[in-house]
Amino acid sequence: MRDELAPLSARSTILSLMLGAHPNPLTPADLARAGQFFGIAPATVRVAATRAVNDGDLVRSGAGYRLGERLVQRQAHQDEAVHTADKPWDGSWEMAIVVTTGRPGPERAVLRDALKAHRLAELREGVWTRPANLQRPRFSDPVLQDFDAVPGQDPAELAAYLWDLAGWTREAEHLLERLTSTPEPALRLATAAAIVRHLSDDPLLPVELRPADWPAANLRETYGAYQRELSELAALPH
Repeated sequence: MRDELAPLSARSTILSLMLGAHPNPLTPADLARAGQFFGIAPATVRVAATRAVNDGDLVRSGAGYRLGERLVQRQAHQDEAVHTADKPWDGSWEMAIVVTTGRPGPERAVLRDALKAHRLAELREGVWTRPANLQRPRFSDPVLQDFDAVPGQDPAELAAYLWDLAGWTREAEHLLERLTSTPEPALRLATAAAIVRHLSDDPLLPVELRPADWPAANLRETYGAYQRELSELAALPH
């Protein structure tokens, strides 16, 4: 549980606003106004935006600020679940097996993070898998062998072994309750950011393998409503 959630920093507030609201470019005045809504002084917002531009998280043009390339890709990953899940599932699983050994630790860590971001889980060292139910390109890398397989064991038991579905459900329900019961804007934004992180860990299982009380759709709908709040905030005249 994240009972210790605190308001985001000025920089994280700006980036979360832009990630969540999918706005057109925001002017410095737009950002200052939004910052005040979340309890952040305009001067602090200006400093945070300048640093975000220097680090490539934001790009500034004559029209205002927009997301940098890295965050555009992150935004696409946030939206992935809406567009790729629930394709009819034929019972097959993706498998990606690492066939190259002796690589440096940092390279192995990068590959692991990429496989996790692609929503695969590690069955054993170097063997990654998931149900083949997503409408997206398969993960590919020169050090992998990639193919489909059908597990010999009960696929629901395998899914429960690979992912902590009960733990994911508990945290989702906690975040749902927190977002709906918290009136303070800065803490609501911090909770919404935690929801985004939690949804990025949703394995996007086919319906057949989800627990009966799987709350992912409700969590996405609740976050979608909050995104609309952010969009309205970003669109307010100044």
